[in-house]
Amino acid sequence: MSFSGRPPWWQALHKTGLFLTLACAALASQARGLAPSDVALAQLPAEAQATHRLILDGGPFPHHKDGVVFGNRERILPREARGYYHEYTVRTPGARDRGARRIVCGGREAARPEACYYTADHYTSFQRIVP
Repeated sequence: MSFSGRPPWWQALHKTGLFLTLACAALASQARGLAPSDVALAQLPAEAQATHRLILDGGPFPHHKDGVVFGNRERILPREARGYYHEYTVRTPGARDRGARRIVCGGREAARPEACYYTADHYTSFQRIVP
C-alpha cells in the first residue's frame, strides 16, 4: 500500500489500525445523533421568533401542515415516543414554498412545549431554543 503524499500522522494512524477505529467511532456518533447546540431565541431570525410566539399562543398558524407530528427519523433530537414532537414552518422571505426553516417542539401538550428546536436546513441540523 502506498502512502505517498500522506502526512506522517496519517501513515501512523493507518498502519496501527487507529484510522479504522476513529472512522467507526465517527460514524457511530453520527448514527446516534449529536445533541443539538443551544441558541438564544433573540438570536433567531425575526420570522422564527414570530413562529415561536404563535406556538406558545396556540396559533393560528399560516400553513396547513403546521402542528403535524414530526417523526424524528434523522434521530438528531432526543428520542421520544411518536407524537411527542410537532413541526412548524418558519417563513423564509422570498421562498415560493414553505422553505427549509422549521421549529420542532416536543412535549405532552402542543401549546406548552417542554423544548423547541430550530432548523434552517430542513432537519439536517438543529439548535435547541433557549430564552
